[in-house]
Amino acid sequence: MSTTIANNKKAYHNYEILEKYEAGIVLQGSEVKALRAKRANLNDAFCRFIKDELYLMNAHIAHLETTNRNYARDTRSPRKLLLHAKELDKLFSKVDKDGYTIVPLSLYFNKRNLAKVSIAVAKGKQLHDKRETLKRRTQLREAQQAMKNYR
Repeated sequence: MSTTIANNKKAYHNYEILEKYEAGIVLQGSEVKALRAKRANLNDAFCRFIKDELYLMNAHIAHLETTNRNYARDTRSPRKLLLHAKELDKLFSKVDKDGYTIVPLSLYFNKRNLAKVSIAVAKGKQLHDKRETLKRRTQLREAQQAMKNYR
């Protein structure tokens, strides 16, 4: 029973998802409060390796009105992702050698009330692949409508 805070809908449209991982995220207290108020956005967010550590870049976590401005962090600052060393090595090799990218899919609280990010190793789609996916979805939707209205 996890509570979803934000989804990255563009990721499924722009990328072909190959593998999914669950990562912890390093946050300040005011950011956790903002997440509980669902004040986050993952559009245009991506992950990047900096000094052998994985960071979530360009994810927007807004400030609450009650947050003291002296302690408020930048809304789009890089946030460190927490993964096991083996997983980091595996991800780094895929990104470095194979040319894949790492994109965040969703931001949520798990059963133990910890903030987690679902990330994925993805391959960018070409324009014709995006059109093919859209065509397949519409055909499936039309088939389901026909089955529903058949009675």
